[in-house]
Amino acid sequence: MEFKIGIFGITGMVGKELLKVLFDRNFPVKELSVYASERSVGKKVETPLGTKTVINADSVDFSELDIALFAIGGNWPKENAKKAIDAGCFVIDNSSTFRYDDDVPLVIPEINPDSIGDSKLIANPNCTTAIAAIPLWQIYKNFGLKKVIISTYQAASGAGNGGMAELEKETRKVLANEKAGCDIFRHPIAFNVIPHIDVFQKNLYTKEEMKVVWETQKIFGNKNIPISCTCVRIPTMRAHSESIVVETEKPVTPEKARKIFEKTQGIILKDSIEDCVYPMPLTASEKYDVEIGRIRQNLIFGDHGLEFFVCGDQILKGAALNAIQIAEVVASKLQG
Repeated sequence: MEFKIGIFGITGMVGKELLKVLFDRNFPVKELSVYASERSVGKKVETPLGTKTVINADSVDFSELDIALFAIGGNWPKENAKKAIDAGCFVIDNSSTFRYDDDVPLVIPEINPDSIGDSKLIANPNCTTAIAAIPLWQIYKNFGLKKVIISTYQAASGAGNGGMAELEKETRKVLANEKAGCDIFRHPIAFNVIPHIDVFQKNLYTKEEMKVVWETQKIFGNKNIPISCTCVRIPTMRAHSESIVVETEKPVTPEKARKIFEKTQGIILKDSIEDCVYPMPLTASEKYDVEIGRIRQNLIFGDHGLEFFVCGDQILKGAALNAIQIAEVVASKLQG
């Protein structure tokens, strides 16, 4: 059984990766249509199924699609998801529009694929959440979680193509002894770190930080897991890094955690301090698996605590890869 697929936001960073991952993983595509905003209509996109012409996303006929991959933000997903579902089309949405709706499953296929149920609308988690959740789920299942403290180091591409362009442009300025400026970011990103991603909330955390809390709790099916997060933008192009500290309910050792991580789908263990092997954006970029290393007993929580470092490509596992994995689950259900 093959499927008629629509990629919405094909000219954006995530849209382009959706296209690559779709065919890299040999998804059973019968027909492919590509969509974007009005300003991109008529552009040509090269695909394994030939050259495709970009169609206006506002004029789509969802009855012609089996699965719609949304990579358009703003109000567009809310305005179009119901139209798609009413036309019999499955929707996998990469935006934050539906993530916190109780009746919309928020899915990481390695963790909660069964939560999809009969839903035709599935939400993709925030990139930071997706990268952290893979190892955290293993700890939660095997040792329980009493506390989770996360600090992130997020690449410029988390702000889209414009973020990467600004990092390159402003870095060149500094190297030419010119003063760096900013447009996408609130402060110059070149040779700087900015502890501010998304808007601040009443509790003084940013929305990006709270997304990690809300989404991890929803994906794990437990709103009582205490989670705290600080998100920082750093001057790298691609792949987010995260320092994670956990207090566990059961005793845990780095050795036990390593053995579990070695067997976990979606994780590659990079944890040899003798050889200076540990997770880095340089090695995690453009890779499907999340790298994990620097695994050690936490000094504060002792035998009930771990500390480790994670790095993952936020455009892949944090967006496009996870969305295609969800599509694979949907396809499997439809194929019976």
